[in-house]
Amino acid sequence: MAGFKDNNFIERRDAALKAKQDLLEKFKARPAPDDPRLIQLAEERRKVAEARAIRTAERERLRQEELARQAIEAERRRQEEAERLAAEKAAAVAAQEAELELKAQQKAARDARYAARKLRRR
Repeated sequence: MAGFKDNNFIERRDAALKAKQDLLEKFKARPAPDDPRLIQLAEERRKVAEARAIRTAERERLRQEELARQAIEAERRRQEEAERLAAEKAAAVAAQEAELELKAQQKAARDARYAARKLRRR
């Protein structure tokens, strides 16, 4: 243990006093509140904060515009989908009516053939 040093009480006390003294000197070395440099730094911080607030407001405005645009687009897509579904339903109804009409014509033709056959047998 070549580097071991046993600190006695006086050395520890002196180290603690020196640390306290250093903290006190650091505190006293602080500039006064009316120091022009501190005032300038505070003004710069205020300007930065104002610029940040402006940028934040602009981002929020752009976000709101984007949300509004998305809402309009979603509404347009919903209307297009409703129109498409209505057109598909109308086409399905028309196809069903055409099928029913065709079946009715086929039945009428079948009935006519049946009636003609009955007449021929008599």
